[in-house]
Amino acid sequence: MHITTSKDGTKIAYDREGQGPALILVAGAFSYRKFPGQVELAKLLSQHFTVYNYDRRGRGDSGDTQPYETEREFEDLQAMIDEAGGSAYVWGLSSGAVLALQAAARGAKITKLVLHEPPFVVKATDRRAPKDFVQHVTKLIAANQRAEAIKYFMTQGMGAPSFVVSMMRMMRSVWSNLMAVAHTLPYDAALLDGYFEGKPLPREVWRTVTMPTLVLEGIESPASLRHGAQELADVLPNAQLLSKKGLGHTKKLNAKLISMALKDFFLGGK
Repeated sequence: MHITTSKDGTKIAYDREGQGPALILVAGAFSYRKFPGQVELAKLLSQHFTVYNYDRRGRGDSGDTQPYETEREFEDLQAMIDEAGGSAYVWGLSSGAVLALQAAARGAKITKLVLHEPPFVVKATDRRAPKDFVQHVTKLIAANQRAEAIKYFMTQGMGAPSFVVSMMRMMRSVWSNLMAVAHTLPYDAALLDGYFEGKPLPREVWRTVTMPTLVLEGIESPASLRHGAQELADVLPNAQLLSKKGLGHTKKLNAKLISMALKDFFLGGK
């Protein structure tokens, strides 16, 4: 384990493995650097890259300076980029993709960017989270109702059926891992605030994201995720879309398929 320090003094823990160009992995909700799918992906990518797999603030071995602000997460990613030598490739998953995108718009030194199914809801006909989603998640965590917050986030935010949450509760190791990071769910909700409303994406906000960008979507993914990925690829100035079976993230990550897509994009011609 290695430690770097973010702009506000928060300690950010990360693992580094492999050789080659620097590649930073940015996890989504419920994920952290020791999440099995993240570990497997980092191992596969380390055959071609120097992989930096870090704990977002509040997770794993990273600090959690209060009060939380989304801007601090952008600074955390920049701290990781500085640690990697000043510039890097970046892959972000789900809310981690939103984090990476917003950091890129603020000038983070990202040479190439992969955005993996950011959970944008861009059509009014798609399922949307409740209007008070951020406030309600925050309220549940403030009351230390972690189990209820997990259920609410998964069902109302991610659209998972209630029985899926019930099944997870029966898998002790899985549920234990979810409970350990549940207090960071308001952070993910804050990153997504304003993008759950079924409105078109703001082209002007991301006009500065000019680095080559790949947007990933699984053809088996829910319609709302696919619509968001497709519109994002159209909105960004220098983006392409890769739609492929197995790239969805609502079930177990297909680390082998994802690593192949990342290798082709990062080490390819463009």
